[in-house]
Amino acid sequence: MFTAEDLASVSRRKQLFSLAEEKNINIEKIVKNLRYEEELKLLQAELVSLQKWVSQNNKRVAIIFEGRDAAGKGGSIKRFTEHLNPRSMRKVALSKPTDIEKGQWYFRRYIKELPNAGEIVFFDRSWYNRAVVEPVMGFCDKKQYDQFMVQVPEFEHMLYESGVTLIKFWFSISKEEQVKRFNSRLKNPLKIWKFSPVDQKGQEMWDKYTHYKEEMFSKTHTTFSPWIIVKTNDKKEARLESIRYVLSRFDYTGKKDAKINVLPDPNVISRYHRLVEQIDI
Repeated sequence: MFTAEDLASVSRRKQLFSLAEEKNINIEKIVKNLRYEEELKLLQAELVSLQKWVSQNNKRVAIIFEGRDAAGKGGSIKRFTEHLNPRSMRKVALSKPTDIEKGQWYFRRYIKELPNAGEIVFFDRSWYNRAVVEPVMGFCDKKQYDQFMVQVPEFEHMLYESGVTLIKFWFSISKEEQVKRFNSRLKNPLKIWKFSPVDQKGQEMWDKYTHYKEEMFSKTHTTFSPWIIVKTNDKKEARLESIRYVLSRFDYTGKKDAKINVLPDPNVISRYHRLVEQIDI
């Protein structure tokens, strides 16, 4: 361990590395965290530039975050949004539908949340609840599910034709990593609210989730609205690469002068394809 005197004696990163080597201290994890924080800061600065461009050009951008529980959707959205201007950005995380909403067209409650001109909207789960969670948990019947699966590509094609840029992320997590994160939530008083009986069911019904997830991909992955798979066993890596992917989609002002690579790592993030290795199967 470093002493207070050790830390007071160094003023540069190289000196810290040399001191760690002298004292035989493994600081690999510390270095990795430092690099993550530095990259995140630079990527978030690019997001600010992107948001300004979206606002000035009246673009409409909707970014969907889907995936199994504990895959890191909320944490990633937080890193996307924490330095953006709230006047032209919204986060949407709808609760279960009301009795009135249950009697309406399924997409209606989501349509009113779509981005206005010059706005970016981040969906923490979306209309795709009906593609996976609802049929797995018995929250919809077969007729409702079948109708949704027929309508969703047409719905998204209408969004595409009206000028909405829709980005669909699937955060892919392994069954073992999900258990670790559930256990971590239960031990953390600040995160225990995230754990619910539905989460536990997700482990018990893992294979059923997989079946409906694959059905969703096969029927809703389109050229105009593809699914983007993000491997999230490493949460920090997933955050950085998903931000890079969004930045890579737009030719915003100042992009060529970015001080960091804005192209995503294809080993972490890629378009859905049946041959693409997924970790949540």
